Amino acid sequence: MKKGLLLFIIFLTFSCQKKIDKPFKQLQGLAFGTSFHITMNDQNNRISETDIDSLIHAMNRSLSTYIPNSDISRINNGDTSVIVDELFQEVFEKSAIIHEQSQGAFDPTIGTLVNAWGFGPGDPIDNMNQEIVDSLKVYVGFEKLKLENSKLIKKYPEMFLDFNANAKGFAVDIIGRFLESNEVTNYLVEIGGEIRARGKNAKKQVWRIAIEKPNFDGSRSFQTIIGLDNECIATSGNYRKFKVDSITGEKYAHTIDTKTGYPSKSNLLSASVIGEVDCADVDAYATAFMAMGLEKTTSFLEEHKELKAFLIYGNEQGELQTYTTANLDLED
Repeated sequence: MKKGLLLFIIFLTFSCQKKIDKPFKQLQGLAFGTSFHITMNDQNNRISETDIDSLIHAMNRSLSTYIPNSDISRINNGDTSVIVDELFQEVFEKSAIIHEQSQGAFDPTIGTLVNAWGFGPGDPIDNMNQEIVDSLKVYVGFEKLKLENSKLIKKYPEMFLDFNANAKGFAVDIIGRFLESNEVTNYLVEIGGEIRARGKNAKKQVWRIAIEKPNFDGSRSFQTIIGLDNECIATSGNYRKFKVDSITGEKYAHTIDTKTGYPSKSNLLSASVIGEVDCADVDAYATAFMAMGLEKTTSFLEEHKELKAFLIYGNEQGELQTYTTANLDLED
């Protein structure tokens, strides 16, 4: 259920190239089945497309489930000899933290059930029943994994690990850190709607991001604009592809309940999360919120004031509504 029809960064940053001062330059290309855009004040002219391509290649080699000989693919195929790199270790550790914080709502091992129910890229299983669900639930649970001496230990060899829910955000962080290591302090990195912003833009202002208004008629307009002050933002969900209850008319998104193994209706249709944390973190939180639903998400946000959020949900009348945390400043 990715990703961000909400974030119209192209409108506010990349489409206005003539307005960007000479010290700022842009790089763009393809990565992870989507596009990337980088706007930066590379005063020393150190950063090239080759540098970015090398970082993307390293991420793919470690974490891509679409590459047969990547580390994660070899692990999923039962190779117990794989020594994982620092990239794998960091995203694993970040995932473990948010898995615990969300009480299992964020779980990179859920793919087996997602595919079985027909919501993922894999082959669905016909005539799902309790026996089949119970047999698959055995292989779900991030707590059933652990890293020892840079090797991943799975409780069950059949377990399938997929960091798709926070890998793009993590790639944004890796690129951002690389820019910072080369003395680039003012930049915005975006991959598939996940964004990391540091410093100021060409106008010496915080980076400004537009969030789309949830128009039901298919038209597109802007709900609001937010500033990213050394922050990251990620969005999960797609309110344009919600399901409608044939009886009540209620709009909802299907997610898999990690505890029951069955699809559950979530009234939360989209979650944008902002914070002074890594993009991998807000990426994972956004995914977790989609599984948690509106009520649990708002309660979670009350306890985690370090996070800001803009949520789109369907009410009992089937109408689209929005929720904004009190600490998120919106521009008219």
